[in-house]
Order: sequence, then structure tokens, then C-alpha cells
Amino acid sequence: MVLERFKKTKKMLDEANVLYNTNLIYSDFFGKEIGANVYLKPENLQRTGSYKIRGSFNKIANLNLDQKKAGVIAASAGNHAQGVAFSALANNIPATIVMPVTSPSIKRRNTESYGANVILHGENYDEAYVHARNLEKEHGYTYVHAYDDIDVSIGQGSLAIEILEELPNADIILLPVGGGGLAAGVSTCAKLINPNIKIVGVEPAGASSLKIALEKGEPHALSTFSTIADGAQVGKVGYNIFPYLRSGIDYLTSVDDESLVDSLLDLIEHHKMIAEPSGLLSIAALTQLADLMGDIKNKTIVSVVSGGNIDPNTVSIYIQHALRRRGRIFEFSLTLPQKPGALARVVEIIAKEGGNIIDIHHDHFADINIRSAAHVTITLEVPEPAVKEKIIRLCSGK
Repeated sequence: MVLERFKKTKKMLDEANVLYNTNLIYSDFFGKEIGANVYLKPENLQRTGSYKIRGSFNKIANLNLDQKKAGVIAASAGNHAQGVAFSALANNIPATIVMPVTSPSIKRRNTESYGANVILHGENYDEAYVHARNLEKEHGYTYVHAYDDIDVSIGQGSLAIEILEELPNADIILLPVGGGGLAAGVSTCAKLINPNIKIVGVEPAGASSLKIALEKGEPHALSTFSTIADGAQVGKVGYNIFPYLRSGIDYLTSVDDESLVDSLLDLIEHHKMIAEPSGLLSIAALTQLADLMGDIKNKTIVSVVSGGNIDPNTVSIYIQHALRRRGRIFEFSLTLPQKPGALARVVEIIAKEGGNIIDIHHDHFADINIRSAAHVTITLEVPEPAVKEKIIRLCSGK
């Protein structure tokens, strides 16, 4: 990969009017949290909802006439699927996409909306991939790989040009790592522009395929992998791009699913944005940087928020989970005397302290002597954990 190829690709994408402007967003909240200057690159706001359109469009634009006539095929958990479908439609060629049956429905519907033929097959990306390669041979399609393709990776690398044109003094770029296409392209392009920039790769803890590859010296399949970051749930990084990952990434870390859920809540509350779990990897890793790299005070850091395709019901589940983890939604139980006003007293305390009752269950038959006591379970929302402790204490009469 040479810088001229990245520049040529970026120019082509611009002239084709493919990309939305995803200008950097300065984050007071995340910056104060780690003592640095933090910017977000919001590719969750990109056309098709992720950075994937960059690589797929570059690959398809470079096909010959015979390849375009035969059509393309790809396997994807969703974001690459949408990128390929859009790119094929824009170039007026047929596209078939194989998606795991576990893919979020929003990604499937969006892919179909671009005119692609969607086939659901397999429980994960790797199983969908095998099926897609079989269909490629059967029908003579051109396979557009989600990450292990130099043209695709160069397309993704166009993102680095945008970052460093807007923020030439960037010290660190955090990148999510699944199959490695984005990380290989962006890290290579960024270092060609600024050899001193540091690149941090961030994997889901439940699918750390690059970590294993670096330890073994080559891509190696994970025996098991599981993470809510479905866009990065890849069992083995790409062979073709592995040398660029090895040379381009300076630090590698991982984050667990709980941290991703916490980061979603932070992003919603402080930036009014939604990202999918794989898009949150670089945000969740911000608090690890000091331990990983040493002093980062006043460093200029860019976190790439790679995608935002997530079902609304899943967002709701994750928000509720994060609020419970932080003690802002909780439930507690009381045994109240069977006297008029006993429950009213509890409700009054909750209201006075700023709690909001979400649910209440009053079990009149909890005690064998139904005239003596009743069991009450209350689910509350509170503005901060300290309020939780005070409400419990006061309602318990302690």
C-alpha cells in the first residue's frame, strides 16, 4: 500500500459523491475522563451507517466489465453487506449477500433496501463466509471480502486522510479490530502521512483474533468466540492484510461486553448519538490508554466510532443493563405492616428523594399471617447511585 493509492481512492470516492461528511467531534466528556483531548470520528453517521461503504465501493469500482456483468457476492454480519449492496446498486450490477441468521434485523432490512438478494445462512460470519464462497464458484460471482482484500482495506484507509486533514496534530488513533481491514488500511495510511502517530487496535475480549495471530506470527482461527460486538465477531484476521496489521498497530487491547454497554450509555447521554457495539470498541478502550501507553495527558486522540446499525429494541436492552450496572435502576424489597398508609409512606420517601417508580409488586400473601405483613418489591430509577443508598436506608427505617 502506497500513499498515492489512498489519495487516488479518496478522490474517486469524493467525485462519486459516495461519502457523507463525518467531521470530527470534540468530546469534553471523554476528554475530562482521561485527561486528554479526545475527538470522535463518527462513521456511525456515514452513508449505510458505517465506514464499510468506503472499501466495498473502491473494490467494485475497480472491477472489469465481465466481473460487473456477472455480479458480486459477499458474506457479512451486516455493515459490509450494506456497503456492498449500495455500491453494487450505484454501479448497476447485481449483488448477493450471505448474512448469518443472527444478524440484526435492521442490517438485513437495510441491505435488502439497496436491492441485494439476501441469503441467511450460518450462526456467525465464518459459516456465512463458507457458504458465500461456494455460491461464488457455482455462479461465477466476484467475491467482495469484508476485510481481507487490499482494495477494500485501501478504501477503508481513506478515513485516515480525512482525520489528518482535519486534525494534523493527532497523536493517537484508536481503531476497532474485527477482521482487520479497517485497522490495516487506516494504520498504514496514517503512518504514511505521519510516521510518528500511534495506532491502538481494540478487539472485543470475546473475539481477540489479532492477539492470537500476533502471538503465533500468522492468522490463527479461534476455537470459540462470542461477543455482542457482532461486527467484530471474526474468528480469524485476514492473511493478506496481516502484515499491515503487524507493522501498523503499535498497541493492542481488548474490552469486554459490559464496557461496551457502558460506553453506549455515555455516548447517548453526552453526545446524543447511538453506535453499535463494534463501533463502541474504541470508546470503551479510552480509559485503558494510560495503563497501555503511559502518560497521555494533553495528547490529541481520535476514537473511530465505526458503525451505528443496531436494532432499537437492542438499544433499549443495553441502556437498561447499563443503568442497572451503575445503580441508577434497581429494585429492593420491603416487608411492610398491614396498616393503612404504610406503602404511602414509602412512596412519599421515594418521591422526596427524586426516585421514579418503574414497577411495584405488592404481595399480600407473603406472610402466613396475612393481617400482619405484606411483601413489597419496588423497581426504581434514580439520578445517581448515592440516591439509591439513601432511599433504601430511609425506606428500611435505618
